[in-house]
Amino acid sequence: MSRTAAAGIIIIVVLVLVAGVYLAARHSASPSASSSTAPTTSAVVTTATSAAASSSGTTPTSTAPTGPVVTPPNSSTLVDDSPAYAPDSLDPAQAFVSTDGTVLTNVFQELVEYNGSNYLQVVPVIASSYSISGDSKTYTFTIRSGVRFSNGDPVNASTVWFSYVRELYDGQSVGIANYAELTANLTTASQTGLDLPWGLREAIQNVTGLPTTTDVNLTISVLNNMLSNFNAANATQQRIMEYPHQAYVVDSAETFSVNLLEPYKYFLLDVAVWWGAVVDPVFVDAHGGVQANTPNNYFSSNGGPGTGPYMIKSIGSAFTYVVLEANPNYWAKGVDGIPRVAQPAQISTVIVNFGVSHSNRIEAFDTNQAQISYVSIPYLGQLYDSYQFRSTVPFDAVFRNFGFQPISTAFQMNTQRFPTNITDFRLAVVHAVNMSQILSALFTYNNTVLGQLYLGPISPQYPGLYNPGDLPLYAYNVSLAEHYLNISGWQGDFHVVTPSGQVLGNPTAPLLPKLVIYTIAPESPFENSENLIIQQGLAQIGVATSIQAVTSAVYSGWTTPSNTPNFFTPVYWIPDWPDPVFQQLIPLVTTIDSVGAWMNVSSVNAVASELPFVTNASQLTRLITQIYNTTYWYAPFMWLPNSASYLFVQPYLQGLQFNEFVYYWYNTMYYGATANT
Repeated sequence: MSRTAAAGIIIIVVLVLVAGVYLAARHSASPSASSSTAPTTSAVVTTATSAAASSSGTTPTSTAPTGPVVTPPNSSTLVDDSPAYAPDSLDPAQAFVSTDGTVLTNVFQELVEYNGSNYLQVVPVIASSYSISGDSKTYTFTIRSGVRFSNGDPVNASTVWFSYVRELYDGQSVGIANYAELTANLTTASQTGLDLPWGLREAIQNVTGLPTTTDVNLTISVLNNMLSNFNAANATQQRIMEYPHQAYVVDSAETFSVNLLEPYKYFLLDVAVWWGAVVDPVFVDAHGGVQANTPNNYFSSNGGPGTGPYMIKSIGSAFTYVVLEANPNYWAKGVDGIPRVAQPAQISTVIVNFGVSHSNRIEAFDTNQAQISYVSIPYLGQLYDSYQFRSTVPFDAVFRNFGFQPISTAFQMNTQRFPTNITDFRLAVVHAVNMSQILSALFTYNNTVLGQLYLGPISPQYPGLYNPGDLPLYAYNVSLAEHYLNISGWQGDFHVVTPSGQVLGNPTAPLLPKLVIYTIAPESPFENSENLIIQQGLAQIGVATSIQAVTSAVYSGWTTPSNTPNFFTPVYWIPDWPDPVFQQLIPLVTTIDSVGAWMNVSSVNAVASELPFVTNASQLTRLITQIYNTTYWYAPFMWLPNSASYLFVQPYLQGLQFNEFVYYWYNTMYYGATANT
């Protein structure tokens, strides 16, 4: 896979770093973030002789202490203050950042969706069933009868075809990132400047006789007209969609097929997220249509009708909040056999507040105005200590720990720029920083460790593929760090002086200048504390650093090795879907890397293009072991602890199912007497 293949992934990572990540990495949220202007509800407390819900969900007994029982202030409204950052788009074809899932997951639906918290299993939603060919290259979906958008427009196989083609044709990088080398040929895309499903130009030429395979401008003209005036009843359009030798095929009104360029067993997990969402072509065409490499700004700003259990009611300025209301025309009402993630909404109104300030988040949750909230680990005690119901509601009744998710967190080093282009220098860095100190200081609450030490690039959620050679974690060893730094000083013709006065490197060469550790502004107190520990670790081996926060605009300009700084932290790499190879290993350690390490090792690159499509398990393990061994000694990253994913949830809110890739479905939630644990 070439660097071009990761163009979309690059932008996604940039935006994730700019906007922050949602739960597992959301400790980066700044306490000084602007507060939401969305409405909230007033607290309601009743007095009873029973205790509030415990984490076990057991029924209170008469011997429980007397005190207030927390109940929802409004049984028809849920307030979610947890998202740290606003969504960047309400159009599934344009949405990049993690917080987009809070809205898109509930308004739009896919052919298949994750089975609740199980991100390795899908259930049919818009599709009633699916089949997979023996070579894992053809996926065929039967469209469920009776599915409609909230405005009443029907869904059929042609609607799905429109949605999938539009996802690529709009030119939004989320599309090409998630379909690269699966349904989109990147060589063709780079030659034409047009992201298209493979075979579509041939389909148009076969049906119309127009030379669209050689004339890209003609292709654009035809598709602009077809997709902006989409009509499945049009015979020509129907024949184009039915052409069998292309990525997306309408086999019948109820059957839709996807033909992949490579055998790929994770495809269903890929399309279970919002870039696989089905959108309404009638609405899209009435509000700007579809143009090549051009976003639909109306849809992006206002959203549109989806098939999901909720619909967008109102939007705050600059996406400070989004109010969702239950879809009154929801197709799944009264329908048997619907998976839980597609059940009708039970709470009629959801207010999602984005970027609420630290203090306002605490106040709203502690006074029962918000039902879902979040603070970073160092502030868990602050939130619970001021919780007005703490006398009868134990901490575990409001703290929901969802465990560790498949993400990567790292301190990046530019392997193509002096002095971090010296492998021994990077090895000195990874041994100079005390990860156990970071874990203890920043990831521990009440003796419970909410952080995970691991050896990337694959995270431990994939046993067998994570660190298959059982390499040890980088040890905190100052003497070893000084050894590597001394070697690198002779290699790079520089020296440093440790606090004890020891000279490392070539004493006749220049003193190594102070290096800058960059981070995205605003730097949160959590990130500042982590960066200070890193800075102190480097200082004790004589590497002087400063910490500088830069804007997202500055970060987005780091597009080449020469203009990317030596150090950047923290890197949060969140896979778009749960594929440990295509979504974790390859983007981080090959030439398509976009997070600043710019790793370019020929032995790794040689297997990268084929690795995601290796079907032999023993061969896959062997190749991953080889890459791990190379990466371990190349050290492009210092792997930082990953945070557990967690939320603060009022004890009466039940049914919350967390999933790292889509977050949660509000329609599964309901108000009850005890906590759902």
